[in-house]
Amino acid sequence: MKIRYAAKTDVGMKRTHNEDYFSLIEDEQLFIVADGMGGHAMGEVASKMAADTLGEFYARTKDEDATWPYKMDRQLSYVENRLVCGIKLANWKIYEAATKDPRCKGMGTTLVASLINGEKVYFAHVGDSRGYRIRGDQIKQMTRDHSLLEDYKEAKPDMSEDEQRNFPHKNVITRALGMRDTVQVDIKHDSIEDGDTFLLCCDGLSGMLDDKKMLEIVKASEGDLEKAVATLVDQANRNGGVDNITVILLTCSAKS
Repeated sequence: MKIRYAAKTDVGMKRTHNEDYFSLIEDEQLFIVADGMGGHAMGEVASKMAADTLGEFYARTKDEDATWPYKMDRQLSYVENRLVCGIKLANWKIYEAATKDPRCKGMGTTLVASLINGEKVYFAHVGDSRGYRIRGDQIKQMTRDHSLLEDYKEAKPDMSEDEQRNFPHKNVITRALGMRDTVQVDIKHDSIEDGDTFLLCCDGLSGMLDDKKMLEIVKASEGDLEKAVATLVDQANRNGGVDNITVILLTCSAKS
């Protein structure tokens, strides 16, 4: 599988500093977007700590005999367990730092990670940073936001678009790394088809552009991923840019 990718992060139009962080671990084909939160710029500490901890865990566990800090879930494959375990470790590191250092109190981060392994793509996430699949002329959200709005939609499946738009607490997330000593990580996988494009982003992008607009921009770039990520960020800023904006795009194609 041949992978091309591009990434961009931007402070946005309203914030004074960027608390997002992205990481590309090429030898593992692992892509990460983290959206930090916390006072006194501690969000940027949490987001970088999450990505760095996950990267360090992968480096340490290249040897399959390496000791893991968490037991394997028998319902998950080895590949899934490794990704989930790394994110759980990141959660613990952030939580520990937040409880030991008063300056870090309350810091946390969302995280979405995508892993290409053979003919499959894996998405793992905590919070409302998202993963999408673009296939042909269709875009599909592969992750479910851990938010009050999504919980409410589950309880009320017939909720209208107007009700969703006017929901008073739609930006409140219900899960993040660093909030507790343990965390539940959602993970799913999908088979890759030749030409599939995957998009990872924080809510600074998805909150400014709807799925249809994201698809339109990516398709209009005609495979130029650098152009696509730049246009996505620019459009989010033109629409208000109320938060930091981070996006990774990766396209998979069969090796010739």
